[in-house]
Amino acid sequence: MSIEINNESGHSIDEDAISSIARHTLDAMGVNRQAELSVLIVDTEAMTTLHKQWMDLDGPTDVMAFPMDTLDSKPGIESAPLPALLGDVILCPDVAAKQAATAGHSTQSELTLLTTHGVLHLLGYDHGEPDDEREMFELQARLVDDWTRAHGREQVRTPLPGTAGEQRG
Repeated sequence: MSIEINNESGHSIDEDAISSIARHTLDAMGVNRQAELSVLIVDTEAMTTLHKQWMDLDGPTDVMAFPMDTLDSKPGIESAPLPALLGDVILCPDVAAKQAATAGHSTQSELTLLTTHGVLHLLGYDHGEPDDEREMFELQARLVDDWTRAHGREQVRTPLPGTAGEQRG
């Protein structure tokens, strides 16, 4: 699995952790091991520009996801005959730091959560409807919890279904 991380934010980020949680999420979801993912870490100005350009919303957001290849279904993607170019997850550490302070965990833990959130969006999950939100946020919480326990990382306080804020994804 190819995961490319490009940090243009000016912040020191644990890129190994970002890659690890992305790989964990993709493996847990049965994504073809030859799939490709790009994670771009940007500053507030760049995220504000992307947020306005693609969502027509002012100000920066925490995470955006830009899928490339359309996948036929959420789970069981392993059976796809060709490797997929999943797309791009864009993270903004400045926004993540503010959310982390509110959540009571580190900025790196928030970036772990946001990476998982973005990857799930690439795999077709969304939170526009209450049932979809519950499914996505429960899955996100389970994936992050499994990863933090397996890697001895700080526990991440994941939002519960029904508590997604305007800025989440």
